[in-house]
Amino acid sequence: MRGALLLAMLLAGGGAAVGGEEPLRVGSKKFTESVILGDTVKLLLESDGHRVEHKKQLGGSRILFDALESGEIDVYPEYTGTLLRELLADARLATWNDAKVHLRSRGIGVIGPLGFNNTYALGMKEKRAASLGIRMISDLREHAGLKLGFTNEFMQREDGWPGLRTRYDLPHEDARGMDHDMAYRGLGAGEVDVMDCYSTDAEIVHYGLRTLEDDLAYFPSYQAVLLYRVALETEAQGIVALLSQLAGRISADLMRRMNAGVKIERRAELAVAAELLEAATGVRPVEVIVATRAERVWRRTKEHLLMTAIALTAIILLGLLLGVAAAKVRWLAPPILGFVGLIWTVPALGLFYVMMPVVGLYEKAAITALLLYGLLPVVRNTQLGITTIAKPIMESAHVLGLSAWERLRRIELPLAAPSIFAGIKSAVVITVGTATIGAIIGAGGYGQPILTGIRRDDMAIVLEGLLPAMGMALVLLMLTDLVERLIVSPGLRLKADR
Repeated sequence: MRGALLLAMLLAGGGAAVGGEEPLRVGSKKFTESVILGDTVKLLLESDGHRVEHKKQLGGSRILFDALESGEIDVYPEYTGTLLRELLADARLATWNDAKVHLRSRGIGVIGPLGFNNTYALGMKEKRAASLGIRMISDLREHAGLKLGFTNEFMQREDGWPGLRTRYDLPHEDARGMDHDMAYRGLGAGEVDVMDCYSTDAEIVHYGLRTLEDDLAYFPSYQAVLLYRVALETEAQGIVALLSQLAGRISADLMRRMNAGVKIERRAELAVAAELLEAATGVRPVEVIVATRAERVWRRTKEHLLMTAIALTAIILLGLLLGVAAAKVRWLAPPILGFVGLIWTVPALGLFYVMMPVVGLYEKAAITALLLYGLLPVVRNTQLGITTIAKPIMESAHVLGLSAWERLRRIELPLAAPSIFAGIKSAVVITVGTATIGAIIGAGGYGQPILTGIRRDDMAIVLEGLLPAMGMALVLLMLTDLVERLIVSPGLRLKADR
């Protein structure tokens, strides 16, 4: 374990300075506009000399809101309609002013609106909509066979598909949940007929979409705002006044152009955010340095290797312990194997989300989830390797008078080693691959460029995460194989190979 901690310190590479100001933490959701606004806030704070970390693409609204309320982030962009109809729906607040008072009572302050309304809309290809005579959402009632593809969050939100379907009495039974950017691609390819859009999406013009009139006024106003921890007013005086420079300064047209800069022109979010900041406030950011591909890959490699190294160390140590316990204490085998097997049935993404309320966001949740997910092959192979040792060998050990510890150390573990290493190799592959999901809760690693590339429809960025992840798995498997050759006797290796 000391080795794992030392490795973590080396790989962290000065990620947090010893002493000095604790960095302000800006969050953003998993869509382009939110990332641009997060970067804009980051640049504005840095222009005033603050250290800032931008935790990008942290999933949906609820994750960001909970992280803000728990103090894991300090500020993030949100929308009034989302707050009233989704995040604060249980409070049944009548007006936006009521919502601000309620938020204040929970330690959350509001800056804005920022100046634009990014409301929901339903979009169709112009040609397809015209051919069917669809102009308003209510027109969809006559076309039950249309293929609907909505973002996963929209499928579940109070202000999303369930309420929309009820308000308009829509007959569609087979609405599919999918990633927002995937839905646009499906619409462009003709695999989706209707999808949910944001009114400032650059793709509306790019794909030639018709946004359907909300003739029953279902969707509320979604004015962009900034939410922040009220404690910042005393912890970092001047922050609120600084961020308030953005209030009322970002028009819908300006935001749409910024989204197009990333999604259509494929410029870096940070460069676009610098342009937005200057256009909205006149503040010229400090020098914006967009990392090169090599720099991005190296940074993500350190993050991914850190998560993987700590998780694998814990998996091996705890897996051996539980495997031996399951092998040596018969009544412990069913609960131990049942537990690790049950964890294996949980979808990896779900396990990451379950860990967040327990240990928080970022690396802690990711490493905990990876530990639980990687236990099964090590525990099972350790238990199997020990319990399948030939009975005459164990009887000889008893005759020689070896203690239980000596039998385990000198006979059982060495004979079970090929099976144990097979489990460890499986855990290596599982852990390296599953660690990419950690990006959605801010843990970084190779999942970050994969998420970014999918969001920006840029295969080159996806490959920045995909190819190195495959390479890391291969290298770690080779290292594991080397360790096995040093530890396991040639005779046992040959037997295992047969």
